[in-house]
Amino acid sequence: MQNITDIWTGSEQLPFYGFIVRALFVYLYIFLMVKVIGQRSMANIDPLDFIFGVVIGDVVGETVSSGDEELTGPFAGAAMIAFLHWLLSFASLKLPRFRRVIEDEPFIIIENGQILNDMLKKTNMTIEQLLMELRQNDASNLNEIDYAILEPNGQVSVIKKSPFNAATGYDIGLNPQNEGYPHVIIADGKLISANMEKIMNRKQLENGLIDHGYNRIEDVFLMTVNDKGEWYLSPRLRV
Repeated sequence: MQNITDIWTGSEQLPFYGFIVRALFVYLYIFLMVKVIGQRSMANIDPLDFIFGVVIGDVVGETVSSGDEELTGPFAGAAMIAFLHWLLSFASLKLPRFRRVIEDEPFIIIENGQILNDMLKKTNMTIEQLLMELRQNDASNLNEIDYAILEPNGQVSVIKKSPFNAATGYDIGLNPQNEGYPHVIIADGKLISANMEKIMNRKQLENGLIDHGYNRIEDVFLMTVNDKGEWYLSPRLRV
């Protein structure tokens, strides 16, 4: 019974398994806190990854600054957290029902052009925050919006009404060629030979650079070439 109390209150004589149990307590506690504060507070961060980073830092952080603490316990706790993180990620991938417990579902906050007030309250989003998200999606005119969805990563996706979507080549009777993947040929003044060899030889590269006003590879900060053969070059500015 005393050992159980020591796990919660802490003790200089904490047994090996005590660090593992304490790490598990911290992980579950932070997981509950993340679920309570909601996905708006976790924008661009996967909740499991956030918890993993926080708990691992807490478990092993003190061992860096404290020279008299044995590493066995904290390392065991960190291993436990890493295993639990992997287990939850694997379970959410394989078990759809369990995934709904771990990951938040998307919330529709605008439907058929109408703002759903109850969903704004449920997601702790204010009108000002919603309008900001819409502006960032180039959708400041509410009359143009069909749907807006709060995604699990905290970002808002916008689906505009059909008349307000940008016209594509197919809409105007064209059959445009796919641009394909932009291959990085030069990055920060350094040639990526493996990528270049998929598209051109060294002589073609040098001639192309001259045609674009560059005498040396070192003068280019970034160069990409897509599958259509279109070049993009950005100069490397000397500081």
